[in-house]
Amino acid sequence: MHRTTTLLGLLAAPLLAHAQPAFGGRPYGLSAPKHGLPAPALVTLPAVDVAARQAEDALHAQQGRPGPARFGVVHPTAFDLQHHGSWHTVPDGTRVWQLSLHCPGAVAVGVTFTEFRIPEGVRVFVYDPQGPYRGGFTAASAPGMTSMGTLPLAGNTVVVEVQGPASVAGLTRLTIGEVVHAYRDPFGGAKGFGDSGACNINVICPDGDPWRDQIRSVALIMAGGGSCTGQLLNNCAEDGTPYFLTANHCVSGSTANWVFVFNWDSPTCTPTNNAPDNQTVAGSTLLVNDPGTDVALLELSAAPPDSFNVFYSGWDNSGAVPDSLVGIHHPRGDIKKISCELDPPVQATFGNPPAQCWQVQTWEHGTTEPGSSGSGIWDQNKRLVGQLFGGQADCSNSVNDYYGRFDLSWPLLEPHLGNCGPTLDGWDPNGTVPTTNDAAVTAIFDLPEQLCGLDSITPYVTLKNNGTAVLTAATLLVALDGGTPAQLPWSGTLQPGQTMNVPVGTIPVGNGTHTLTVASSMPNGLPDGNPANDASSKEFLVAFPAQDVTILLTLDAWGSETTWELTTDQGAVLDAGGPYANGVPGQEVDLTYCLGDGCYVLWIADVAGDGMCCAYGNGGAEVLDEDGALLGESDGTFTDLEEITFCITGTGIADREAAPAMRLWPNPADRWITVHCPWAERISVLDLTGRPVTDLAVRAGDVQHELDLGTLASGGYLVACAGGGLRRTLPLLVQR
Repeated sequence: MHRTTTLLGLLAAPLLAHAQPAFGGRPYGLSAPKHGLPAPALVTLPAVDVAARQAEDALHAQQGRPGPARFGVVHPTAFDLQHHGSWHTVPDGTRVWQLSLHCPGAVAVGVTFTEFRIPEGVRVFVYDPQGPYRGGFTAASAPGMTSMGTLPLAGNTVVVEVQGPASVAGLTRLTIGEVVHAYRDPFGGAKGFGDSGACNINVICPDGDPWRDQIRSVALIMAGGGSCTGQLLNNCAEDGTPYFLTANHCVSGSTANWVFVFNWDSPTCTPTNNAPDNQTVAGSTLLVNDPGTDVALLELSAAPPDSFNVFYSGWDNSGAVPDSLVGIHHPRGDIKKISCELDPPVQATFGNPPAQCWQVQTWEHGTTEPGSSGSGIWDQNKRLVGQLFGGQADCSNSVNDYYGRFDLSWPLLEPHLGNCGPTLDGWDPNGTVPTTNDAAVTAIFDLPEQLCGLDSITPYVTLKNNGTAVLTAATLLVALDGGTPAQLPWSGTLQPGQTMNVPVGTIPVGNGTHTLTVASSMPNGLPDGNPANDASSKEFLVAFPAQDVTILLTLDAWGSETTWELTTDQGAVLDAGGPYANGVPGQEVDLTYCLGDGCYVLWIADVAGDGMCCAYGNGGAEVLDEDGALLGESDGTFTDLEEITFCITGTGIADREAAPAMRLWPNPADRWITVHCPWAERISVLDLTGRPVTDLAVRAGDVQHELDLGTLASGGYLVACAGGGLRRTLPLLVQR
């Protein structure tokens, strides 16, 4: 079954699946009927025996066999623009090439472009027919490379689209050399995070506090159908050359097609929360790989930009035995974790042929798992001394991990990293000196990116003490959409490097896109020594009043003939999807949309003109409201086009709650508002902390009341009516 949830309301939700460097635009195929595009040519890849693959993965993990954490099967292909897919010209004159790739039973699909030569003005997209997409990719997405990998998209079908001016589109040289059938979602979509064992420790937790710099050097590697870990290394010139260390056994295929994901870290210690995966670098050049110490050194196609705030780890090539060790890694491709060994390692060999390693006999905190391969270990001086080869460690038995020795790899690495002695400290291109009083808001959570039918939010923030003094007091500044911040006092005890989750109260929000910004200020009652790290922001989309509407499509055996569009009754396209795989009668497509009051049309097209029923299966469609009531349906017995019109009414909060009548207008407001509250004895306007900022006593018998907001700053407020033992509130947005 396909399943997707989309927030529409009065605005269509953004469907970009943020990932590697992209340069704007949108696939034409997501609104194909509007542009006169037919369904793309469909290629179905061979099925995968998932049970057999999962059994192999479990056996390899049990044996401690080195290798990337496999999440998918790579199908070798050779699809190019000259012999596959089809070209079309859309009404604006743009040339568009498309090819649909279907992997039966896949939870995600990825593509690798083994030839990627893109002229100026041309963009490449990879998209799910039901909405999310990656791109547009240009030559600048993988600078200096002639091939490029992409991160997978959730679902079993993707479409590759090339678009550009007619004068240059035909000069594009693009070959899809690999299609990845993911049987375990690598991240995002169906998985997101949390596949590793429960004993793993998020890097934001206290164990990570002394290692904040080294944590920033570590990245997840997505390589074909598997994942590993690696880290940026400093060099003697300290010039920011993006040297990247990982394990030799992770190297299979071309590293030019690898994707490196930085800063995929949970913003909270517990519970684990997801984080953006959009800080990526695509492509690298292999400089060194050797099985003797299982080492591989790469140079990334480009240095991570300043906005990634990465760190280049220092190292020790002396061979001195460390007193203790710390590992930082992405187990099973999960969000970044940290492990601690409080005892010295021992010298040992591991693998066949044997590699010279440091053996971690027991992890005191955390563990490693497949996917941790290539991750570094750092000694007590915060210098890297090796990278993970393999071992038997997991949450049930955190023993016997083996790391290729950096000192024995040094003769191969020295020509690239330079000769500046046995040790080199790390390098921070954005380095700052720790200050005494420095508080920071590192994350905003419990705030979904999309809210349906809700008119307020109750988020939390993570407050961190980045200073050298114990933090006992601070003020949080809470602002919505750039308005004047509300001040929220905080007091407690945070040691240097510690974090705490802090609620910021209930904040009223209106329909549309918003940005919440929360900043720390006045740590310990004094000016912040490093204001650059004070604030965190999060954008979210609200549809209110609104409700979830479900569309259920049941396909016949010829899914490739079926496409659909959801529009307003005025013809504005909200979403579109299809075609689907053939040979699966009864396949269901389950779609959920957040829609406000109004009328909508679901258009279902069948390119063969025989509908969805009944010679090749009993297809049809239903539209249901949030309570499961039928809003519209089709029995599938149409020819080439079916139209299902349905209307949504009564989504306002006053119609859905047993509460006394209250209305206010206009909202948003500039200065004056009218409040309809015939039962009220007092009307108050509250700021985001719940503090009254305007208070009005009401005369008995008055039905409507005028309030002057001229003294209020722009931002979010609550308007409260009270009387007769009742209290009712509505959100208000002041905009000037």
